[in-house]
Amino acid sequence: MIGWAITFLLIALIAGALGFGVIAGTAFEFAKIVFFVAIVLFAISAVVGLFRGRSPDVP
Repeated sequence: MIGWAITFLLIALIAGALGFGVIAGTAFEFAKIVFFVAIVLFAISAVVGLFRGRSPDVP
């Protein structure tokens, strides 16, 4: 999911550099939304993992 956020951010940067303001703004908003959704899902996953008491499997 972070990969999608980085992709939208790169699209926004390229579109902004080429002068496509609307496309850059839209791509940047999508990047922010996807980034914050990924952060929230990570936090929920971390909290659930702590409550379950399982340790991660490290090879």
